[in-house]
Amino acid sequence: MFKSILFPTDGSDLSDQAAAIVVEFARLHQARILAISVVQPLLMPALGDSGAMLDAGQYETQMQDSARDHLNKVAAAASAGGIPFEGVIAMSPNPYEEIVDAAKKHGCDIIVMASHGRKGLNKLFLGSETQRVLSHTSLPVLVLR
Repeated sequence: MFKSILFPTDGSDLSDQAAAIVVEFARLHQARILAISVVQPLLMPALGDSGAMLDAGQYETQMQDSARDHLNKVAAAASAGGIPFEGVIAMSPNPYEEIVDAAKKHGCDIIVMASHGRKGLNKLFLGSETQRVLSHTSLPVLVLR
């Protein structure tokens, strides 16, 4: 039924746990996994403790390296399960847009993502990328918690 699964990952423990479920889901459906890690750019220079400006280029490089590490973990799990895998790194202040666009661009049938399940003020202030994805895609979305 599902032949191409989009799996957004942020490298959190919850995402790492979800990766194992995504690999098994892909195996059951004989599907491929497209994992995406979205780097959010440094929108405004921030002052460190010493009052020094953070280097936006250095920040971007570190975040790209971190995103690559997140994808490598999913790639290793997919490889161990014999699942075809592709990884994508995107940069955007709005991760949900990149997730929805990647699903369209790569012809995915379903989006499988982890959710922290925030409630109350935490949800209000931190937002929910999962909720935004649900609101902006017509694809089925499987939410893991």
